[in-house]
Parts: sequence; C-alpha cells; structure tokens
Amino acid sequence: MKRALITGITGQDGSYLTELLLSKGYEVHGIIRRSSTFNTGRIEHLYQDPHDPDQRLVLHYGDLTDSSRLVTLIEKVRPDEIYHLAAQSHVRVSFDEPEYTGNTTGVGTTRLLEAIRMVGIDTRYYQASSSEMFGATPPPQSEETPFYPRSPYGAAKVYGYWMARNYREAHGMFAVNGILFNHESPRRGETFVTRKIARAAARIAQGKEQFVYLGNLDAVRDWGYAPEYVEGMWRMLQAEQGDDYVLATGTATTVREWVQYCFGAVNLDWESHVRFDETYLRPTEVDALIGDASKAEKLLGWKAQTMPDQLARIMVEAEMKDLDAAR
Repeated sequence: MKRALITGITGQDGSYLTELLLSKGYEVHGIIRRSSTFNTGRIEHLYQDPHDPDQRLVLHYGDLTDSSRLVTLIEKVRPDEIYHLAAQSHVRVSFDEPEYTGNTTGVGTTRLLEAIRMVGIDTRYYQASSSEMFGATPPPQSEETPFYPRSPYGAAKVYGYWMARNYREAHGMFAVNGILFNHESPRRGETFVTRKIARAAARIAQGKEQFVYLGNLDAVRDWGYAPEYVEGMWRMLQAEQGDDYVLATGTATTVREWVQYCFGAVNLDWESHVRFDETYLRPTEVDALIGDASKAEKLLGWKAQTMPDQLARIMVEAEMKDLDAAR
C-alpha cells in the first residue's frame, strides 16, 4: 500500500487530494496545525477513528515553522509521496503579512525539503507552485515563461519553486513543481473572490444580502475546477522523472465576467448588487494570468474539462443547496 503525506490537508486542494488518494488505495497522512478551534471541516467526511484497524487517514500535528517536527514526522511516516500544499495562500493578505508569508510559504518549503534530505528517504515530492509567480509577465504563461511576481505571496512561491528545483538538481531528489493556475470549487475559502461572489449571488437571490463589495473587476484569470487539478498533481508524481508542469484551462475570464456568470445562474442583474471598495485593491496588481498547459497534456495526458462558466454555476448551485439545507 502506497503511503502519502500531505501538508495543507485541511485546505481545498488537500481535501480533494485526500479523496483521490484514498480512492486509489493509499494510506494518507496529513499535517495539521494545533488550534483552539477545529479547522478540519473539509475533511470531516473522511475522518476515521484512530482505533479502527483499517484506518487509512491519519492526522498529525505539525507546522512549517518547526523544522524538528518535520524531521520527526517524515522519519515516522516514511511516505512514498509528499504533497506540499500548505501555505499562507491569500495574495491580498500577503501584503499585510509579508514576513509571515515568507516564513511559511517560502522558507517553510526549504524546511520540508531539508527534512526529506536529512532523513534520507526515497520519496517523490510535489511542490505547489503558483501562477502568481508570473505576475506582470504577459500571457500566455508556460513552464518557460520568466517569473515577475507582484506580491509577497508570489515572491515566496518563486523562492519555493527554485528550492524544489535545487534539491532535484543538487541532491537527485524526485521533486516536481506544479504551477497551477487559479482553481476553484465550493470548498474554496469564503474570502477568495470566486467563492465570495458565488456565495453573494446565492445569498442575494434568497434575500439574505443586498450587495457584494469588490475591487478590480478588470483583472483577468484562468479559472479551473480544483478536483481536476489535484488529479494532475498525482499524475506528476507518477511520471518517470521529476519535472515542472503548468496546469490551466487556457481560458481568459475577467472578474466582471465571473460576476456575470454567478449572478446569471440565479437570474439576477449583477450591476444592481455589486459595489466597489478600494480596500480590496492590491498595491501591485496582476493584470492577466492565462496558462498554457500543453506540456501537461502531452506528457501526462492531463487536460482541464470544466470551463469557467460551468465552474461558476457549480459553485453557485452548491451555495444555494447549503442555504436550503440551513433553513
């Protein structure tokens, strides 16, 4: 039985990846941070009693700022595959907390890679890189596109990307960078713009709110469906050798168009309900991110199936269902 270790297991991608790996017969270990409140809602449906002799999902306390704990966990679990998804991943928040973002998203990657090297296990490592690394570089963006990050988050991800490549080239580690463009789902955090808009459309449709406040409506993004992207992560670690891959739909969508898709799903005029709030503007904006995933299609057989208009409807319908269930 293959054994996987996931950092960031309680996040959107971590929950979908856990489902995928369990369906493939893996034993899955996840690292979670100690908190006075439960933050395991996305994987609650997968929880197994530790006393169950057939338990295949095991959670461990740990943190990317604690090197010794990472070494101890890797020595204990000895995973065949490691998926490093944990990060301070909110771009706008990274401007408010640049040092913390660098410490967790950037240096945290080095701590994990060094822990793998120190323990000396033969494992395959996935680094969650980001389209935000491209920043101001014009689209379309591929594996060969130069990086030009425009946020502390993007800069921290660039650092993590190069560290993963360095450990691959210097130490012979099977290390992969998955450069994923924006991928969303009903499990996306409520402060991320896609989920925020989908949630607002549903709540406004049911009379629970009247307005949603947004920043730049002209920003262009490449939005795909998260369950498809975690399947791409897994494919990367099944390849013959470590490499770097872009995953994207190749489709350009503005925030304004996303708003139109979401409000259209509930037959509302979006212009009557959207208000501008400059506090949501970034100090430095990323104008357009559109990915070229032709390498992943050619070498991994991966191609995005769900387009942004379909994704918006999926997310709004999930919000409506949750609101109906809460009545």
